[in-house]
Amino acid sequence: MENQNYPGVFVRVKAVITDSVILLIFMLGIVALFDRFENVPDFARIAAFVFIFLLYDPLFTSIFGGTIGHFLFGIRVKRANNPEKNILFPLAVIRYIIKALLGWLSLITVSGNKKAKAIHDIVVQSIVIYKHPVAAIN
Repeated sequence: MENQNYPGVFVRVKAVITDSVILLIFMLGIVALFDRFENVPDFARIAAFVFIFLLYDPLFTSIFGGTIGHFLFGIRVKRANNPEKNILFPLAVIRYIIKALLGWLSLITVSGNKKAKAIHDIVVQSIVIYKHPVAAIN
């Protein structure tokens, strides 16, 4: 794994922007769906928006190894000590919270270390890699 080509900031930002568009589409879809019904309970609206904004990233990252944006750009989030395995859900939640709180600042360390780890990766000991390192393009 030492010859791994790690995705830089540009690829990661493209994945984040893609995920933002996907979240917007999910949100608009939920609003349109709820508009078709007269009495949608508040808990259903809250649950839908909690999933969209708080659980999308951690669930996809822990179950599939990345979000839809990650998949579209051929990158995956894995355990730093075992790149064959996805990170655990609690760590994915912590990773997402740090990423959300720090925003773009979290990416300042990506170009400063040889494995291109962002602050949120360093904290939870995750790593972002290309699914197919041979085809990796920044």
